[in-house]
Amino acid sequence: MGLLEGRVAIVTGAGRGIGAGIAKRFASEGAAVVVNDLGVAVDGTAPDATPAQLVVDEIKAAGGRAIASPADVADHAAAAALVGQAVDAFGKLDVLVNAAGILRDRMVFNMSEEEWDAVIRVHLRGTFNTTKHAAAYWREARNPEGHFRLINFTSVSGLHGSPGQPNYAAAKLGIVGFTYSCANALARYGVTSNAISPLASTRMTTSIPDERRRGTVDEAERAPENVAPAVVYVASERSDWLNGQVIGAGHYQVLLYNRPEVIRRIESDGPWQLDRLFESIESEIRPALAQPTPA
Repeated sequence: MGLLEGRVAIVTGAGRGIGAGIAKRFASEGAAVVVNDLGVAVDGTAPDATPAQLVVDEIKAAGGRAIASPADVADHAAAAALVGQAVDAFGKLDVLVNAAGILRDRMVFNMSEEEWDAVIRVHLRGTFNTTKHAAAYWREARNPEGHFRLINFTSVSGLHGSPGQPNYAAAKLGIVGFTYSCANALARYGVTSNAISPLASTRMTTSIPDERRRGTVDEAERAPENVAPAVVYVASERSDWLNGQVIGAGHYQVLLYNRPEVIRRIESDGPWQLDRLFESIESEIRPALAQPTPA
């Protein structure tokens, strides 16, 4: 019996890299998997159904259950059909992993509207589309103990603010806020909602200059397959306690990120006098920013 035996999952962006690693690991642990991938290049062009089908073929050759989907998750109707495909093929849906994404890297002063919109469309709209239809299905199930799982993918680009990826960073941090909202909205229906920040080398990370890479990690540690084990846990029935969190995964590590919180406060008895406000900000808030950030 695998750790995901009897569960049904959709994994978007599963034709290559991290998504493929997750889909194959899910299947090896007993889950039936819808392998979704539009099969595009990193910039979102040239769709191809082959990558998703190759992952399905590999899963089936190993004795697992999987079907392919070339649906464009950024298309609302296609996302609805994707959820329907999982239910029609396997009888239910327990887990949705939103890992699909593209890049259009550019410094903010050089970025075109189209480059901004394309990345926001796939990451934010795509995550919304699949989540909306999965959430509607889970709500209709009326099972507060359903062990349903929404697993969205964020990135250190959004969490730390990659300078050459303003569109991608905005989308990925937006996904964190979306995940928090879903955690609060869907828990009553038996759904937990968490975000994964992967630590891995993929074709999408090749655009990051070497000087901006964090630390020196060997290629075995960087393998995208190393993200999957933590995602298996989040997808399992044992993770009911975990909701509304950002989890780092990869490099043989699992990280728990803190949620935003107030770290310093100044107050006035009435409307601020500007000279007092300026002095209070610089005497009380500025020192907090000078403190070293915990590792």
